[in-house]
Amino acid sequence: MRSQQKFKGLFLTTALGAAALLLTACGPSAPQTQPTTTAPGSGSATSAAPSASASASPSAPASTAPASSAPATSDPASPALCKSPGLVAETDASGGGAAGSVFMKLNLTNTGTAPCLLKGFAGVSLTADAAGEPIGAAATRDDSKPEVDILLAPGQTGTAVLRYVQAGNFPDCTPVQAAGFRVYPPEDTASLFLPEPTTACSNTGITLLTIGAFQPA
Repeated sequence: MRSQQKFKGLFLTTALGAAALLLTACGPSAPQTQPTTTAPGSGSATSAAPSASASASPSAPASTAPASSAPATSDPASPALCKSPGLVAETDASGGGAAGSVFMKLNLTNTGTAPCLLKGFAGVSLTADAAGEPIGAAATRDDSKPEVDILLAPGQTGTAVLRYVQAGNFPDCTPVQAAGFRVYPPEDTASLFLPEPTTACSNTGITLLTIGAFQPA
């Protein structure tokens, strides 16, 4: 009887041990520690940083050849204006006269070695001598003929109509003897002296001279 009880006790102990082992095998296992990983966002930013830096770094500039254009064809240099050092002045009174006036041609001839351009009106006045001051009023302009470009080759002449009104036509003239004309070529500050003795009016309110634009001779 006692042997039967020992056997039952041993069987129960064995059964309980087996059950404990079974429960241990089926129970949840202890959590295992995983290796620390970097968050995807920061990882991509870290790896992208060198790439972004590399792309931001300036690359060697490509050599750009300068744009080539066809050589500009320049026009020949325009001739210089005719100036007093290269001109000689003279008058031609063959134009006649009317009603107390004398019409003459004022000629300017190119005495230089290169062509020059003559255009516009001369400044003309009567003067006491070659270096003297003007007497009376300077010539007024006659616009009846247009200004034209006149290319004077060496030896060629441009001409303008110069009108002189007799001083005796004006009671208030206060006549003075003039030695000739002082002539300023167009756009020139230097003058030429043209000997032509005549009577001038010292009264600057009286105009004796009228000048037209230069035309080809």
